[in-house]
Amino acid sequence: MNVLVINAGSSSLKYQLLNPESGVLLAKGLCERIGIDGKFTYKADGKATKDAVDVSMPTHAEAIQAVMDALTDPADGVIGSMKEIDAVGHRVVHGGEAFNKSVLITDEVLKAIEDCIPLAPLHNPANLTGIRACQKVMPGVPMVAVFDTAFHQTMPARAYMYALPYEYYENDKVRRYGFHGTSHKYVAGRAAAMLGKKPEELKLISCHLGNGSSVTAVDGGKSVDTSMGFTPLAGVPMGTRSGDLDAGILQYLMNKYSLSIDEMLNILNKKSGVQGVSGVSSDFRDLTDAFEKGNARAGLAVDMFNYGVKKLIGAYAAAMGGVDAVIFTAGVGENSAAQRMAIASGLEFMGVKMDADANKVRGKEAVISAADSRVKVLLIPTNEELMIAMDTASIVK
Repeated sequence: MNVLVINAGSSSLKYQLLNPESGVLLAKGLCERIGIDGKFTYKADGKATKDAVDVSMPTHAEAIQAVMDALTDPADGVIGSMKEIDAVGHRVVHGGEAFNKSVLITDEVLKAIEDCIPLAPLHNPANLTGIRACQKVMPGVPMVAVFDTAFHQTMPARAYMYALPYEYYENDKVRRYGFHGTSHKYVAGRAAAMLGKKPEELKLISCHLGNGSSVTAVDGGKSVDTSMGFTPLAGVPMGTRSGDLDAGILQYLMNKYSLSIDEMLNILNKKSGVQGVSGVSSDFRDLTDAFEKGNARAGLAVDMFNYGVKKLIGAYAAAMGGVDAVIFTAGVGENSAAQRMAIASGLEFMGVKMDADANKVRGKEAVISAADSRVKVLLIPTNEELMIAMDTASIVK
């Protein structure tokens, strides 16, 4: 079975064609500058990546058609015709409380995704555009919506509610939603397989660490708490996002510098985090280089991030009454041995014991804790596209 995975942005579209049963990636690429001048990138399995080429893409429909043309190209294509695409899986950022799992896309589902636009005004409109473009170019092909928020819908009210007047939840659905759900779900499943256990038997803490970061407590295969909140701004300091902070700071700064709420949120989302603290970069690799050259603020930014993740691991272990394994994933989690060690060090009291040699690994599944560590520490590269394809195949079947 071949599943086309689509992740549509406002002016871009990422795509992958996968076989979810074998896990084989057949082709992938990117459509950029849709509605402007159109740039198209394509890489077929086992072949060199083609440089970005100019392709006219006035709308997402032309971008999808460019994908179809590339996949079925006689020379570089990987399928004979569009009939070999059995289903399409669409990443949708926000499903609100309407969706606790992936679903077959119907008119009712599209309406529900539209209703969530106020909760994700930058993402859901683009996701809808991608869905409708595929429906136009690929009529009759079953399509599935896979939501970033769905995995976290198992959180109990004590974890997702905010201590605000209750009517803001009843009338306006203000609550913790959480994000990166597809990633957390995938690595939790892989952790169970690596440990030879059923997901229902495990208490896991999944650390998705990158430019955007979130930590999730997974008890018995279900999310019971997560660090991102009503928006992806909450939690640990990130690349350019502030993470959690005292809301009174907003009033203080807005009054002092005559900032509008939009200007303030732009600062919190795009000028804060490790970039704001360091004054150097939002990329942790740049911060490491700068610190080694004597930039103390770059070192402080990384320390603040590591400390925030460490605190959440301790908090979630307490919330679940224990933990069997801690998972590191995403760009920083998969590639920074130094940050994994810094985060895990000091957790010996709760049964974590790292193996420095085992931790010298990047981008592949590995147990990086010591053989006698009561709590296992795992490195698991995330694969959200494969998770989307697997969900899609399961629902279509």
